[in-house]
Amino acid sequence: MKDETKEWLLKAWDDLRVLRHEMSLPPGERVVSAICFHAQQFVEKALKAFLIEHGKEFPRTHNVSFLKRLCSEIDKDFDTLQVDELSLYAVESRYPGEPLEITDSECERCGELAEETRRFLEKKLGIEFEGLSRAGGEKGAGNA
Repeated sequence: MKDETKEWLLKAWDDLRVLRHEMSLPPGERVVSAICFHAQQFVEKALKAFLIEHGKEFPRTHNVSFLKRLCSEIDKDFDTLQVDELSLYAVESRYPGEPLEITDSECERCGELAEETRRFLEKKLGIEFEGLSRAGGEKGAGNA
């Protein structure tokens, strides 16, 4: 695996760990906008890692639908990923203005999409996110 791929995967893993932590809280205590944002960020970074590993360039974007299409040019199985709705949470959930009304079920859906993407990419890249480690010995879920 390329070093740059691993760097992107580690950043993606950080987002998934934050998402999992928030999801472990009771529904009334969750920061639903953060869960949806980190789901989007995980998917975005994981797709970019796949593209980097395969030498495919991409522009700066938060649009996971666009990134998924680029991935599907390499592997048609990416067409089956149902992540398009996550692009909404890249920016809109982070800034003041018209608030996004995010329900608990919508929040849970975002978490499920991130986990489905994790399993999908683990197979495609032959990795396990929890097994990735940083230089200096930091390892997976033990470091929050």
